[in-house]
Amino acid sequence: MNRIISNASAAAALLVSAAAVFEAQSASGIQKRSWGNFDGKPVYLYTLRNAAGLEVAITNYGGAITSIKAPDRDKKLEDIVLGFDSLDGYTSKANTGYFGALVGRYANRLAHGAFTLDGKQYQIPKNENGVNTLHGGDRGFDKRVWDAQEANSPRPSLQLHYLSPDGEQGFPGNLNVTVEYSLDDKNNLRLDYTAVTDKDTVLNLTNHSYWNLAGAGNGTILDHKLTLNADRFTPIDGTLIPTGAIQSVSGTPLDFRKATPVGARIDDSFEQLTLAKGYDHNFVVNKAGHSLAFAAKVEEPKSGRVLEVLTTQPGIQFYSGNFLNGKTAGIGGPFNYRSALALETQHFPDSPNHPNFPSTVLHPNQTFRETTVFRISVE
Repeated sequence: MNRIISNASAAAALLVSAAAVFEAQSASGIQKRSWGNFDGKPVYLYTLRNAAGLEVAITNYGGAITSIKAPDRDKKLEDIVLGFDSLDGYTSKANTGYFGALVGRYANRLAHGAFTLDGKQYQIPKNENGVNTLHGGDRGFDKRVWDAQEANSPRPSLQLHYLSPDGEQGFPGNLNVTVEYSLDDKNNLRLDYTAVTDKDTVLNLTNHSYWNLAGAGNGTILDHKLTLNADRFTPIDGTLIPTGAIQSVSGTPLDFRKATPVGARIDDSFEQLTLAKGYDHNFVVNKAGHSLAFAAKVEEPKSGRVLEVLTTQPGIQFYSGNFLNGKTAGIGGPFNYRSALALETQHFPDSPNHPNFPSTVLHPNQTFRETTVFRISVE
C-alpha cells in the first residue's frame, strides 16, 4: 500500500531529499531527456558527466556533440564547442556546418562525387557547389536518427547504432555502424567507431566538433596555440580536393610541429592558404601502424584550457572556420568568421581516387575499427 503524505512540510522535505539523490546519481553518470522527433522517430539528448565536473551532451540525431562544458583555470564552466540548444537548430536548412556531427559514410570530400570500386563506378550526390561530394552527400549520417543505448559502468557511455542500407546516397553495401562515446574521470572523451558490411564499400568516419577553448561566442580562435604531430600534408586544388601529392610542411605556414598561434600565418600569401581561405587541410599524423597516437594539441592562453587529440586514424583535417559567417547562431550567439576550429580525425579526403593514399575500402570479411580521444585539461 502506498504511503500518503498529508503534511506539506514533510512532502517538501521528501522532494528535496529526492532531488539530492537525483543530483548525486547524475554527478557522475548519464542523463537522458526527450528532444523532439524527426522522421517519426524520437530524438533524445544525453548528458554524460564525470567526477571532475566535465559535461558532454550528445544527441542521437546525427550523433552530434551539442555541448561540452569544461572548467577554466578559475573553475568557471563554459561551453567549448559550437552547438544548438534545440533539435530545430540541427534540422534547419540553415545548418550547413555539420556542427558536432558524426560524419559519414565518407567524411570530407570526394572529387566529382564519384569513385570506382571493383570495376564499377559509383556516383554520390554532389552537394558542395554542385562539384564535389562533402561529408557523405545530401543526407549523410549527420542527418539520421541513430538507435541509442546508454550505460554507466565502468564509465558513462552512449552507444549509437545505424544500419545504412545498400545504395543509400549511392554507396554500396548494407553497412552496420556503431559509435560509442565514453567519458572517464580524467576528462578523456573517447569515440570508438566500428562497422561491418556485406559488400565491398568505402568508409571514412569522423566527428565534426568546432572548438573554441575560450568559450563559445568568446571571440576568434586566432590566439589559440596549435600543435600538430604531422611532418606532411596533402595539398589541395582550387576545389579543395587533394592533388594526390604528399608534401612536407617544412618551410610552409602549415608547419605546426611547434606550438604556434593559429592566426600567426593564416593570411600569408601562400597558395594553399589562398585556395582554402585559411586552413582547411588534411595532415598526415606521425604514427606507426594502427596505434593510438598523439595528433594535435590546442592551448588557449587566457582560460588555460587545453585540448589534446589522440587517434588511430592516419590523418587529421585542420579547419579554421573560414566559412563561418555569423548567419547561423546557437549556444554562445552567432557562429562568426573563424570563431572556432575543427580537428577531424580521418582517412584522407578523396582516398578512393588516389591509390597512394591509405585505403578506405572495407570488405565483408573485415571489421572497421577506429578510435579518437579528446583529452581536456587546464594548465
